[in-house]
Amino acid sequence: MTIMKKIILLFCVCFFSILMVQAQPGRGGEKVQALYIAYVTKQLNLTPDEAQKFWPLHAQYDNEISALSPSMNELDRQQASLNIKKKYQDRFISIIGSDRTNNFFKVDMEFRAKMIERLRKMRQNNLQKRNNSFRLNNN
Repeated sequence: MTIMKKIILLFCVCFFSILMVQAQPGRGGEKVQALYIAYVTKQLNLTPDEAQKFWPLHAQYDNEISALSPSMNELDRQQASLNIKKKYQDRFISIIGSDRTNNFFKVDMEFRAKMIERLRKMRQNNLQKRNNSFRLNNN
């Protein structure tokens, strides 16, 4: 990949990161969203042109997934999520092809699993720090 293509790709990633951040404000959500965009872009090896087409479509996809009610019956929620994925599958294929579309769904789940694990470890570390602090203060 030429330097110019890399610069354009970096610009696209930054641009769409900003768009996603503005669309989804929240505690630390901006950093996670930027990490997600960078991770997916790298894992799928998106070209600047593909990224320009992919990320706005992904924003629509993500909005539909996020709109699913957590109070839904779990099986109904999973089915609704699957229906949304199927709905967007052909749209993603038209931009990045079938192999990378299939890989996108894997990469998406992988990123989310890594973030959940990271949060779990952070909470565990914070709990240990509080417990250690409590012990020091009571001695």
